[in-house]
Formats: sequence, C-alpha cells, structure tokens
Amino acid sequence: MNQRFIELGQGFSDLYELLELAKSNAYRVNYFLCMEAMSSGGRKSMSFVLVLKKSSYGDFIPLYICREGIPVIDGKVTKRYELFEQAAKDQDKKVIHMEVRHSDTFADIELYYQYLIGILRMNRYLPPLQ
Repeated sequence: MNQRFIELGQGFSDLYELLELAKSNAYRVNYFLCMEAMSSGGRKSMSFVLVLKKSSYGDFIPLYICREGIPVIDGKVTKRYELFEQAAKDQDKKVIHMEVRHSDTFADIELYYQYLIGILRMNRYLPPLQ
C-alpha cells in the first residue's frame, strides 16, 4: 500500500486548493488533520492534512498537506483554521489534532514525511504496510 504526502504549499491559495480537494472528493475523505509544531525559532505553526481513502484502481492513499503555513498566535483560532474546521463539519467529520516535531528538525523533507506516516500508522489513521 503506497501512502504518500502531496505538498500543496504554505500560502492562502494552497489552503483554498486543499478545501476544494476536500469538497470535490467528499466521497473519499477519511480524515481532516491539524498538526501543530514548534519551530527551532520558537514559532508555533499548524499544518493541515487531508487524508483520502485508497483509490479504487490501486493501493494508493494520498495525504494532501499545507505544511506549517498557518501560524498559531497566542492560541487564537485563525480564519484559515475556521475554514478548515467548517470543511470538516460540512462532511460530518471532526478535525483531529496532533502535536508533532517541526520539519526543520529533519535533514530532509522526505524523512519528515516518513516520520509523519509512522505516527499516523501508529495511531491507526493509516493502515500498516502490506
């Protein structure tokens, strides 16, 4: 089973694309994830992840991510988070929150994504390798 992160980016338009993917693939959406991380500079940020169910033509599970582009300011809820939460509510799902390490603590972004996939498998949000 192939499970892979597809990074959309870190800006406003990337979040809107993620929300559009959730809307157009509503029948495949499995989870809405919000991952919070503290950078080495002491700034806290959120990543939004959309986990889809495996495709009908193969064993591929895409994980669309807007990586660490949403700052956390004094624990306040941002408009971008509200949009993400509303997209989850529209599909009768809840946003799952996780605290993870920041990507800047890894030498390579692929190692970071392997780390996240391991966490998601351990918490049973992704199936184990077959």
